[in-house]
Amino acid sequence: MKKSVSIIALSIIGFGLVSCKKEENKQLQNSETIVPDASTNTLPGDSLAPKTETSVAGEATAPVVSNQPLTTVALAESNFDFGNIKKGEKVNHVYEITNTGKNPLVISEVKPGCGCTAPEFTKDPILPGKKGKITLSFDSSSFDGAIQKYADVFANVEKSPIKLTFNANVQPK
Repeated sequence: MKKSVSIIALSIIGFGLVSCKKEENKQLQNSETIVPDASTNTLPGDSLAPKTETSVAGEATAPVVSNQPLTTVALAESNFDFGNIKKGEKVNHVYEITNTGKNPLVISEVKPGCGCTAPEFTKDPILPGKKGKITLSFDSSSFDGAIQKYADVFANVEKSPIKLTFNANVQPK
């Protein structure tokens, strides 16, 4: 009786391991990394919606800019210092971005480095010579002392993402 129960238990465990391996292999086959074609800066089956690369584990990684033609930009500043702020204070700063190229600038995503920072940005294409805005809002509730935070701006520029940073000195209430 004990031998029968042991054999059945081992069979179930073995079957479970084989099933997990099959599922893992299926996930590996289904997950692929999307890489832009360097000659045209497009992706197979691309649309205007931003795409993301998928890692082997199936987690979303860096966004891939759609097939918009590249342009160039100028930032009034890429770093801002809030100076001394009180713990719990919510502050924000507007970064001004100018399209200095010949094609419309499309900001597909602004991805902050942590949950304490919330982005807002110009969603419509920014025409050549025109300006757009990227606002980063920071909640200092969970911080003490000197901090430096960032957000990555994904757009149709050669060196995407563009990194915006800010500093603050969070003081007790």
